[in-house]
Amino acid sequence: MKISIIIPAYNEEKRIGKTLEEYCKFFQNKKIKKVIEDFEIIVVLNACRDKTLEVVKKAEKHFKEISHLEFERAGKGFAIIGGFKDALKRDSSLIGFVDADNATNPSACYDLIQNLGGYDGIIASRYINNARVVPPPSLSRIIASRIFNFLVRAVLFMPYKDTQCGAKFFRREAIKEIIPLIGITKWAFDVDLLYQMRKNKFRLREYPTVWSDQNYSKINLKAAGPQMFLAIVRLRLLNSPARGLIRLYNDYTK
Repeated sequence: MKISIIIPAYNEEKRIGKTLEEYCKFFQNKKIKKVIEDFEIIVVLNACRDKTLEVVKKAEKHFKEISHLEFERAGKGFAIIGGFKDALKRDSSLIGFVDADNATNPSACYDLIQNLGGYDGIIASRYINNARVVPPPSLSRIIASRIFNFLVRAVLFMPYKDTQCGAKFFRREAIKEIIPLIGITKWAFDVDLLYQMRKNKFRLREYPTVWSDQNYSKINLKAAGPQMFLAIVRLRLLNSPARGLIRLYNDYTK
């Protein structure tokens, strides 16, 4: 099995160095033991304004498995799509992404890969049995997450309890087919990705993970909430006979 691990990075100079080192050493060990055939880590820098690039270039000198892409356009989804397209240029059989802050540590990441089974994709979940979140999230964070998940389930009829966890892996064939269909690259990117997977009959597994959130305050929930809601509505319209109305929402979700 050859694995491509995409890490989107926006101003992550303080955290990504440690993440890259831990991931490379962990998967190098798996390669030595012949548990995996090979792996690569693709760091996608999106509109960084700090020294993230310098940190990544330093890591590249120590680990040949690391490469990077740079984009001036912001947005986690845009970065991940860029990473998907780059990974497809090679022969990896499994392609996925994790966050730059090491919230999903290498062991938890590998746990996903091991438990893919006969599915086309596997998504980490913080809200199903046997999942662990350390430290426990704040009450406001839990409420916001549950409201968002309720909207996703109600509007898009998706069964997953956690669409936003930043660790997901898919078989190459699924990624190749889905990329042209993704139309949202910001707040609802993960939802759009999973929605298109289900719509095109790919089988996904939601799997409990160990999650160590490094920075709860990075997203302003008051500012992001309305945009995330509109993004879900936009996605619903994009996939309905009323998709012409989507222009009304473009200014809010781009």
